[in-house]
Amino acid sequence: MSKIIYVDNAATTPVSKPVLEAMTPYFCEQYGNPSSIFYSVGSVAGDALAAAREKAARALGCDTNELYFTSCGSEADNWAIKGTARKMAQKGKKHLITSSIEHHAVLHSMKALEREGFEVTYLPVDAEGFVNPADVEAAIRPDTALVTIMYANNEIGTIEPIEAIGEICKKYGVWFHTDAVQAVGAVPIDCHTLPVDMLSLSAHKFNGPKGVGALYVRKGILPFNFLDGGAQERGRRAGTENVAGIVGLATALDIAVGRLEEKRVQLTEMRDYVLAHIKAMPQVKINGPLDGTRRLPNNVNASFTAAEGESLLLMLDMHGICASSGSACASGSLDPSHVLLAIGLPHEIAHCSLRISFGVQNTMEDAKAICAALDKIVPEVRKRSPLWRPAQ
Repeated sequence: MSKIIYVDNAATTPVSKPVLEAMTPYFCEQYGNPSSIFYSVGSVAGDALAAAREKAARALGCDTNELYFTSCGSEADNWAIKGTARKMAQKGKKHLITSSIEHHAVLHSMKALEREGFEVTYLPVDAEGFVNPADVEAAIRPDTALVTIMYANNEIGTIEPIEAIGEICKKYGVWFHTDAVQAVGAVPIDCHTLPVDMLSLSAHKFNGPKGVGALYVRKGILPFNFLDGGAQERGRRAGTENVAGIVGLATALDIAVGRLEEKRVQLTEMRDYVLAHIKAMPQVKINGPLDGTRRLPNNVNASFTAAEGESLLLMLDMHGICASSGSACASGSLDPSHVLLAIGLPHEIAHCSLRISFGVQNTMEDAKAICAALDKIVPEVRKRSPLWRPAQ
């Protein structure tokens, strides 16, 4: 196998060399605890932490005291949702609103809160995965504590109408959180102009390291702490800060935001080439928005009738192509994607889905190789399927 073509960047991305170089000193040389401020080794780490927070805040368009570092995007989601719910419960507000296509970090948090006595409204989406802002407004009640709607879907690439939903939440005085793990570094985000109160992100989605994320919390918004222990992160999130990881996050975010338009053009060209090729194939359905401006620039998701997704992935791997059939967080499950079911796909079609998510390391040659491989693989998989003849 001469070359691996990795197109599962929605699951994770490779750490870029500039990011690795920025992180390296904080593993072995500048290894201090940033809370140990009374000697130089600790204060150097503290200065690096402060500089990284300033760099990341600048890239997100927020103040440094509105940004809290976490271990990942899932922790940030859990903190925003559970911290808000438990705080607002003291005021008698025990109703939460989310969508049916959220990441499991959100959906499982909601299920956990339901076991604690909270009530959750799960909003439907349309056939392209969009939440209707009017549905959000209709669901808000006097006891609503939080609305949480993802910025962009990790499986089908739908970019939700976050601005419209945020304005509705502001109108009713309801806190609004968005899981922006797939959006940060892919689309323009300015937290001070965006009508959101909390926003989650994760470094490994934009060529930063795994194991570090962040939660933006607007001034005046104070969810209960999720982790207790020490006074780190201004007393809001206990645990010795991952200095190397945080430096990596800030560096990766600065690079991603700095070349956002260049990246969008590069990814969109590959995405649209593959989408156009797949559309011309027989018995294929494109999942997600057909309007490319409302879809993540790197996302391709399609269902190939009578071609099981797992078989497609295995055969693509034999061609040196690494893709996905959905969320990496659910890849061990044999159940069809909850996102594809939510947009109306029957089980047998949802099982035949393929997600391709490009990254900055990919080229048009990769896109062409993927299309050539699919032309060979899809008919071969279908030949073995008992469902293909009736489908014809």
